[in-house]
Amino acid sequence: MKRLLPLALLVALSAQAQSPLEPTGRWQHQPVGSAPTPPMGWSSWNAFRVDITEQKVLASAQVIVDSGLASAGYRSINVDDGWWLKRRTSDGRLLVRTGLFPSADLGAGKDSSLRPFTDRIHAMGLKAGLYTDIGRNACSQAYDADSPNLPEGTHAEREVGLMGFVEQDVKLFFGEWNFDYLKVDGCGLSSYGRDRPHVASGQYREYIPTIVEGSINQSDIEGTKKLYAGLKQALNKVRPANDYMLSVCLWGTVNVRSWGQDYGTLWRSSRDIWKGFAQMVHNFDTVATREFYAGPGRWNDPDMLEIGNGDFGDNHLLEARTHLGLWAIVSAPLMIGTDLSKASPAILGILKAPEVVAVNQDPAGHQGVLAYADSDRQILVKTLADGRKAVLLFNRTGSPAKFTLTAEHLKMDAASPIALRDAWARAEAGSFTGKREFELKPREALLFTAAGKHVLPRGYFVSERPGNVYVARDGIRALEQDPVVYRALASWSTTDNGGTRPAYAGWGGPRADSTPYDQALSIQREAFRHGIGVLADSRLQVQVAPGSQRFAAKVGVDDSTRGKAAAVSFEVWGDGRRLASTAPMKFNQAARELSADLRGVKLIELIARQHGADTTGPIVVTWGGARIE
Repeated sequence: MKRLLPLALLVALSAQAQSPLEPTGRWQHQPVGSAPTPPMGWSSWNAFRVDITEQKVLASAQVIVDSGLASAGYRSINVDDGWWLKRRTSDGRLLVRTGLFPSADLGAGKDSSLRPFTDRIHAMGLKAGLYTDIGRNACSQAYDADSPNLPEGTHAEREVGLMGFVEQDVKLFFGEWNFDYLKVDGCGLSSYGRDRPHVASGQYREYIPTIVEGSINQSDIEGTKKLYAGLKQALNKVRPANDYMLSVCLWGTVNVRSWGQDYGTLWRSSRDIWKGFAQMVHNFDTVATREFYAGPGRWNDPDMLEIGNGDFGDNHLLEARTHLGLWAIVSAPLMIGTDLSKASPAILGILKAPEVVAVNQDPAGHQGVLAYADSDRQILVKTLADGRKAVLLFNRTGSPAKFTLTAEHLKMDAASPIALRDAWARAEAGSFTGKREFELKPREALLFTAAGKHVLPRGYFVSERPGNVYVARDGIRALEQDPVVYRALASWSTTDNGGTRPAYAGWGGPRADSTPYDQALSIQREAFRHGIGVLADSRLQVQVAPGSQRFAAKVGVDDSTRGKAAAVSFEVWGDGRRLASTAPMKFNQAARELSADLRGVKLIELIARQHGADTTGPIVVTWGGARIE
């Protein structure tokens, strides 16, 4: 007689078989669109909001061409919110506000079309981008109520977003109108609850919010992902060659900072940028610790460049250089957000700075990694395709600050000379051994490229090449959906905005040379300057450089962990085969050596598998000195 397994065990076994911890043996990231380097271009929103016209867009496009910005790489001209008149109720077709885009008027009895506009942009050697919303209504309808350029008509006619019309609108945008880039906002999922004045007044239909800003537990992550998955599928049908870019604009909500790489070419990590220095720094901070989520074809997006506006205008050229330097070192998309028809030669010169832009556009696609940080100063280092390093020193304060740049920051040999080149001055900046002192002006960021001897005789640390890493499982979601653990996490952590609770979902992802919560890596008081810090219940895929021989690390539960009850085992898989593993390890156990033969291996997967539950807090684990030789 067969014994039937208990239902609970069957459920557990089923979950285990489908677990995202299980290795796949293949690189899982499939690019959404085509952007091997961070996208570059211009967007209308910060310059004009919904006060947009075809003439204004074309004027900025002409400056892009005439000034040399297009030659520098700025080639995508993106029309943001405000272009639409309404959705025709008979067939759901979107109609263009031809008073603003006169070339869209094809004459009496004919549909309006943005194809003449995109044809003109393409004739200038540029790409064309457009805006929409994943919900029924757009952001302008919720936040620009006094604008005369909002969609008109009945409830149904004013519902110009993608919801219910995804395939139809994608065919229109990318097929008939021939756009190359689409920015898809999320206000339609968040800003039309019954408590909003524009809904309570009867102007718009209620949509029960599925995105609740500031509350991950009240937001529908899976439902939002499903909507963007449908959009991606429609895009693949219309553009099977993948010749497009998709910007997911969810402002860091619904954990998009973790899953955006699977549903978009770029994804917004924060609230809208503005022309103040403090807001720019805030937006930078939301991507500065997300290095493992970006890489060729997938980019963290801290929003547009405000260079030319406010604190980054002609009277603040130092701040403008700092802004571009920060976006360059973290491989952020470079989308100009100013009225270029009014931009001075000085502003245009900053935007074109060739060696700064080259750092951003480096083909290796690695985001810069924090090598040093305190409340006032940061040093970020980015590995370049030719083996050099880009290094940025950033004074966040309003006072002069002293910096010490060390060979260790660069992962270079302290006994050998390190040559620096100033990316802004485009000139050699001397060499040093061991360390070099700098004094920076208030709000200044210096950007250099550095050449020297690597600290490893052969090979590299995994943390040096974050663009070669895909975060298949980061261990965050289980914490954020468990109120007990999440409260424990919030009670002791410092956060993006200095509060006691993460400002954005997805906080606590894997980090290079740091724990997920900004502490130094340490196992049973053995410190590791280099390595990976990550939560338990995680799986990281790592592309292996050709000719590599060996992976090595010292592994264990990090000293910073709050979850001390459960155990963690560590596994290294290569091309779908288990290469090395440890027995389960608990807090306060010494680090263990873990190595694997990589000859012939193209992909390794680093798994930290949790054994048992732990409601006392997150379990932080360290892959100390993780390297490929």
